[in-house]
Amino acid sequence: MSGNWLRDPLAHFLIAGAAIWGLLALMGDPVDPAERSITLTREQQAGLALGFERTMGRPPTDAELDAQIERWLREEVLYREALRLGLDQGDPVVRRRLAAKMDELASAEAETAAVSDAVLVRWLQDHPGRFAEGERFTFSQRYFPDEDAMTRFLKGDEREYSISLPGRMERATYDEVKAVFGSEFAEQIAAMREGRNAQLPSGFGWHIVDLEEREEGRPKPLDEIRERVEDDWRSSTAAARRDQAFDVLREAYRIEVE
Repeated sequence: MSGNWLRDPLAHFLIAGAAIWGLLALMGDPVDPAERSITLTREQQAGLALGFERTMGRPPTDAELDAQIERWLREEVLYREALRLGLDQGDPVVRRRLAAKMDELASAEAETAAVSDAVLVRWLQDHPGRFAEGERFTFSQRYFPDEDAMTRFLKGDEREYSISLPGRMERATYDEVKAVFGSEFAEQIAAMREGRNAQLPSGFGWHIVDLEEREEGRPKPLDEIRERVEDDWRSSTAAARRDQAFDVLREAYRIEVE
């Protein structure tokens, strides 16, 4: 039994519980309120009322709103103390959620900003392959899990890597290519010329692509596809801003991978 109990999740929970009560015992007198100040603004209270109304289909009564406020305060106090005790450390769910919120902060402006027709016209001109009616691509691709594996193949390594992706697509639209390989890959296919080969990255790895045939489509005017162009601009711009924000933050870290 020596040491096995330390790997038991229940043991970890009990240790954390002991730490909480030990901390409370050490506090003795109440802590300085200035160090643990919580403010619930009018806007936040309105948000709680709106959340209740969306769930229940009616506005809350005064008593129900008071209950919502008490629940919010309880969660906030416990959340802050959990962070103070480091209970967020090592939890993959919390880790992913906080990382997602950082991405949301970086892309929020692009996702809510009003966008002018001039911006969308330029976007349509810069990415005609995404919106041209009738444009289709016939291509074959060979998959590699990373750029090094692809480089080894180009130097004579013939090993093959399996993945559930088609080795060839025939007369596929931009949206069909995007649905299978992702937006990054589809954008690069749309920029290729017929009869060319290219080494393209995707969310899966790397690909050597042969664009066998490209059927040119007919571009539509903005007023017919404005919503589609705007959605594409927002999603692409938000993704770019998330990447830019991450690059800036990453530069502040010294990273070692052992």
